[in-house]
Amino acid sequence: MSDTTLMVLGVLAASAAGLWAWRRWHYPSFWLAAAFPLTAISVRASWRKVALGCNLTKKRQRFWFTTVPGLVASTGVVRVRRKWQRIAVDTKPFMWLPKPTRHGWRVTLHTLEGQIPADYTNAAERLAHSWGVHAIRVSSPRPGRVVLAATVRDPLVRVETLPASPELLKVIVGRLETGGPWIIDFKTVPHHINAGATQSGKSNLANALVQGLAPQLVALVGFDLKGGVEFTPYSPRLSALGTTRTECTALLDDLVGLMTSRMAQCREAGARNIWQLPDDQRPVPIVVLVDELAELYLMADKSEKDEIAKTSTALLRVAQLGRAFGIYLFCCGQRIGSDLGPGVTALRAQCSGRICHRVNDPETATMTLGDLDPAALASARAIPAETPGVAIVASQDGQWYRARSFYVSEQAAELAATTYTDLTPSWDEVVSGRTTPPTDADLATFLDSIPDPRKA
Repeated sequence: MSDTTLMVLGVLAASAAGLWAWRRWHYPSFWLAAAFPLTAISVRASWRKVALGCNLTKKRQRFWFTTVPGLVASTGVVRVRRKWQRIAVDTKPFMWLPKPTRHGWRVTLHTLEGQIPADYTNAAERLAHSWGVHAIRVSSPRPGRVVLAATVRDPLVRVETLPASPELLKVIVGRLETGGPWIIDFKTVPHHINAGATQSGKSNLANALVQGLAPQLVALVGFDLKGGVEFTPYSPRLSALGTTRTECTALLDDLVGLMTSRMAQCREAGARNIWQLPDDQRPVPIVVLVDELAELYLMADKSEKDEIAKTSTALLRVAQLGRAFGIYLFCCGQRIGSDLGPGVTALRAQCSGRICHRVNDPETATMTLGDLDPAALASARAIPAETPGVAIVASQDGQWYRARSFYVSEQAAELAATTYTDLTPSWDEVVSGRTTPPTDADLATFLDSIPDPRKA
C-alpha cells in the first residue's frame, strides 16, 4: 500500500474520529454546523414524495409538456413528439426553508385548498417515519399556515438538571418533548390534577414542586392521606399538614373562611383579586398539595357520608373561588374515577392543569385527559413502566405534550424544606391575615445569605 493511500486513510480516520468527538461532546454546535444543513437539503428534496405518500397533495390542472405518440415511420419506429397540454398534476403544499431548533428543526407549510391542520396531525407519524425523526408535532399559528416541528431524538431520555424557579408561583419541574422547559405556573393555571400509578413519577413531581416553591414567598399546606408519610419530612416548610380526613376537613374550613376574609379585603380596596392590592396589603399566596385525593372521597360506611359531603363541598369551593384570592390546588392520586362520586367530577372540571403519568386503568386516564385530544389518551396509556417521570401534560398553550420531570429525591426536597424554614408563615398568622410577604429587596437579601440546596 502506497504512502499516499495510507495518508488518505489516516486523514479520513482522523476526520471521522473528530466528527464523532464533536458530536459526542458538543452536539448543539455539531447539529447547527454539520448535521442540520444536510437534513434541510434532504427534507426539501424529498418533500414531494413524502407529501404524496402521506396523502397531503391535491390534484390540480397544469399545462405540462407531455410525450404523445406520433406517426409510425417506414422502419417501424414510433416517432414521438412533445405537446404542451393541460393535465392533472399532484401538487404539494408549499414549504419554506427549514429552521434549526435545539432538538431538531421546524418548517412552515402553506396548506392547500380544503386542508386543515388536523390533516397534518393525522399524518404526523407517517411524516416522522418518512424523515427518520423521533416525532413531529403540528401547530397552526394562523389560518392557511401549518408548522411542523421535528424532534430528531427523544429529549426525555435523560433529564438531569433542575434550574431555579424564575418567579413567584412558577416552578420549572422538567422538560417537554420539544426540549423546552416544563413549567407549572399557578398564576396562569391555578389548579392541577396529577394522576399516576405507583412508581410512575407522581411523588417525584411533588418533590420537585416542594423544592421549587420552598424558596418562594408562599405558604404550603399539605393534605397527606397516607398517614403523613409523604409530606411529614417537609413539615418545616409547611404551614399546616393534615394526615386524616378530619384534619383535612378542618383545614378546608379554614381555607373557606380565609377566602371569605380576602373577599372582603378585595371588595373594600376595589380590587378583583389579591394581585391588584398594594404590595404592603397583599396576603401571602397559598399552595395546597393533596396526596391520595381518592381517600377524601372513599366511604367505608354510611356514617362517613356527611363528612365526605362536607369535605367535597369545601374542596370544590376552594377550586371555584380560590384563584382570585391566592389559593391554588395541586391534587395527586393513583385512582381518579367518576365512581368516587360527583364531587370528583366537579373538581376535575375546575382543574385546568392535567398531568397523567402511567396509570393502571383506562378510566383514570380518561378522567384526567378524556376531554383533550384522543391521541393524548392513547399516549398516556402507552407510557412504559421503565420510564418513571414521563407524563402527558396539558400545556397552558392549549396543546398536550409528553414531558418528564427532573429527578428530585426525598432527601433533596427535605433539605430545601429545612433550609428555607424561615420563610414558613405559621398557619394561625395565615388564617388571621396578619402575614404579608416582604418586599423583593428583603427576599433577595435573604436568599443571598443562605446556601442553595441544589448545590449541596
